[in-house]
Amino acid sequence: MSRWAAILVVALLSGCGNAPVRIESKALGGAPARSPERLIIAAVDNDPTAFLASAGGTPRGYDSVVPYGSTSAARARMRSLERDYGLREVNEWPIKPLHMDCAVLKIPDGADRDSLLAAMSADPRVKLAQPLQTFTTRSSYNDPYLELQRGFLQMNVMEAQSWSSGEGVKVAIIDTGADTQHQDLRGRIAAADNFVDSDAEQFRRDRHGTEMAGVIAAVANNHEGIVGVAPEARLLLFKACWQLRLDADAANCNSFTLARALVAALDAHVQLVNLSLVGPDDPLLRGLIQEGIRRGILFVGAASDMADGRRGLSQLPGIIEVASAERGSPSDAAVYAPGKDILTLMPGGHYDFASGDSIATAEVTGVVALLLARNHSLTASATSKLLRDTSVRAKAPADRTGHVDACAAVVAVVGRGTCAGDAHADLMTDRTDHVALH
Repeated sequence: MSRWAAILVVALLSGCGNAPVRIESKALGGAPARSPERLIIAAVDNDPTAFLASAGGTPRGYDSVVPYGSTSAARARMRSLERDYGLREVNEWPIKPLHMDCAVLKIPDGADRDSLLAAMSADPRVKLAQPLQTFTTRSSYNDPYLELQRGFLQMNVMEAQSWSSGEGVKVAIIDTGADTQHQDLRGRIAAADNFVDSDAEQFRRDRHGTEMAGVIAAVANNHEGIVGVAPEARLLLFKACWQLRLDADAANCNSFTLARALVAALDAHVQLVNLSLVGPDDPLLRGLIQEGIRRGILFVGAASDMADGRRGLSQLPGIIEVASAERGSPSDAAVYAPGKDILTLMPGGHYDFASGDSIATAEVTGVVALLLARNHSLTASATSKLLRDTSVRAKAPADRTGHVDACAAVVAVVGRGTCAGDAHADLMTDRTDHVALH
């Protein structure tokens, strides 16, 4: 079966209800998670001529009739770089959107990485040379926990859903894995791919991605749990981050795994990408995000807090930067959403509260999906301005900045209608710490 046909089958099965989602694994030997300071990424030009791959060759894009792979000239250039600089290949991958062959390489023992990268950057054979950088994660209905959904109510999502529920919008969540069998995600997952390892069980046990998926698109009116901000959106789960502990949300990703997930998102023709993670500006990821923006994809990312003043990934032009309203202002360009004690999904069919910029980012991704369902041509700059212009002012000391108003934003896109305001939010109490969730 072709890859495109397989994705269609997964989408049809997941839309039918109880069918499990198949988790594709394309780790290419596993992600290099250890000793990243001894690893670099290098790329050379790769002619975009497609070829027929042999068994075990390069994975094809979702929309490719013939696989894209490394040309003999590109392979020869990469091998010559390895010989000349004493490098050893860890992983290799041709990147079709950028027309280049990319590799994760281990530098020689005792070599100074910065000096080696400077020399390689000046080498005419090299299209890109950079460190392998590390990124981290940040953290009327019949659904019984609706009244506990603080962010949902504060952002006036219930009113917004009378105009839009995110129907037809494909959202890529580039994160850890997620519980594809959770009862409150039934029918919402169109595809699940693993770029870290081949452990399907761990994929379903991962916490952070499960939390993001629940906030964005938990099923509405199913007599289960919670309601997602965009409950009719279609989720594509791309695991590029690995959970650091079984009982905590913290997870790491790197340039290579994130790049592979971004290409999968481009190949799947998603309209929206959620990046609930932070890290430095990265040339490889920047190129892929810019290509996605050129194709009309919107990116929503967690606000950067680079301590040394460097620009973070979420501050790249075209990314909608999001911070928790309770945290304060990381930048003038950010938009804000509630990020404290947000009820969401947990692996194993459970529910719990999560806090942080990650969860706020997922909430805004859900709101953007509501907007895209009514206007597919929205740009990142127009969407950011719309979200800021329609945000509500801070009404409590804990809310330092105000936050997104989903209803006001959707009504502005629709061009008619009114919103009653966030009266529901005034009914919220502090009992979230005392309720038992299953």
